[in-house]
Amino acid sequence: MNALLDTLKARWASLGAREQRLVGGATLLVVCALLWWVAIAPAVTTLRSAPAQHAQIDAQVQSMRLLAAEARDLRAKRALTYDEALRNLEASVKQSFGAAATLSVSDSRASLTLKSVSADALAQWLSQARINARVVPSEARLQRSASSIAPAASAASAAAQSAGATWDGMLVLSLPAR
Repeated sequence: MNALLDTLKARWASLGAREQRLVGGATLLVVCALLWWVAIAPAVTTLRSAPAQHAQIDAQVQSMRLLAAEARDLRAKRALTYDEALRNLEASVKQSFGAAATLSVSDSRASLTLKSVSADALAQWLSQARINARVVPSEARLQRSASSIAPAASAASAAAQSAGATWDGMLVLSLPAR
């Protein structure tokens, strides 16, 4: 290491004043570029992306607060009996789906058979069933209806088709114990 340092000192001494200034300037330029790439640029990038990340985290916190409030509300409600849950479930199926769904009950399980039900209606009904009848699906076997599947000519028509998709299948729901 000392031999390398001595060689560099000798080489520096052999350079003219103009060459020493040029080498010093080039060295300073390289050090400044390294300092920028290693220390300053990552910090600037972090500062620029911080507001967007902060907004995203705030949205997640708000969503978590809403879910926590919903969980508190659900816990505060009294437990439904088997008969009440079944009555609420039957009413919500008739109201949401009409003839497009049939409900059959066996002990503590209810099977819901769907025929050409829109995705939006199904999502809304699942939310209502969870809140009003306090049931959640334990099994789901759903597939897109043959009537809602057609070849898509473009990405826009594919997006329009998925918005109007209908589903066939079966949901198994767990009811409260008798």
